[in-house]
Amino acid sequence: MNLVFDLGGVVLRWDPDAIIAGVFSDPKIRAKVKQGVFADPDWLELDRGTLDREDAIRRAAKRTGVAESEIRELLYSVPASLVAFPDSVDLLYRLKAKGFPLYCLSNMHLASLEHIQRAHRFWEVFSGTVFSCSLNLCKPEPAIYEHLLRAFGLKPSETLFMDDVQVNLDAAARVGLRTMRFENATQCERELRALGLI
Repeated sequence: MNLVFDLGGVVLRWDPDAIIAGVFSDPKIRAKVKQGVFADPDWLELDRGTLDREDAIRRAAKRTGVAESEIRELLYSVPASLVAFPDSVDLLYRLKAKGFPLYCLSNMHLASLEHIQRAHRFWEVFSGTVFSCSLNLCKPEPAIYEHLLRAFGLKPSETLFMDDVQVNLDAAARVGLRTMRFENATQCERELRALGLI
C-alpha cells in the first residue's frame, strides 16, 4: 500500500488563529484578517503559485483596511509557524522502516515550501512529493490527485491518502484513492492497524 500524507495539520502545525494572534491583539482586527486573508480566494491563489506574495499583501491590505506593513508581518510569519509534529514525524519514519512507499501531497505557497525544505529533515522518508505551487493546481481539484498517481505510477486502489480536511478526502475518493481522515498520529496509527496495514 502506498501511503500519501498531507503536510499542514498532519505533519506540520497549521494554526491560522495562532499566527494572527502573534501579530494582532484586537479581536475585531483578528476576525477581519482571518476572513480577509486566510479565508479569501487569494490564499488559494498563493498556494496555487499564481499570486505573488507582495501582490497578495497589497490586495489584502486594500480588502481589509489593515496596514500593508502589518499584513506583511503576518504573511512573513507563516513559514516559520509550520513546525513539525514530533509524533507525526516519528510515525513517518516507522512506516518507512516497515517498507511502505511514502509520498506527500500538499497545498503550499512558495515561501512556505522553501522554508520547510530548509528547516526540516524528514523529506528523506518520501519517495515523491507534490506541491500545489509547483503545479498551479490545488486540492481538492481532481487534476492534482491525477498528477500524483501519474507522476509516480501509483494505482488508486493501492494508495491511501491522509488529510485533515474532509473536502480534500472526498475529492481524492472520487479519483479512486482510498482515504483516511487524519486527526493525530496516534489515531492514524490505530486506524492503519485496524485496516491490517501495520
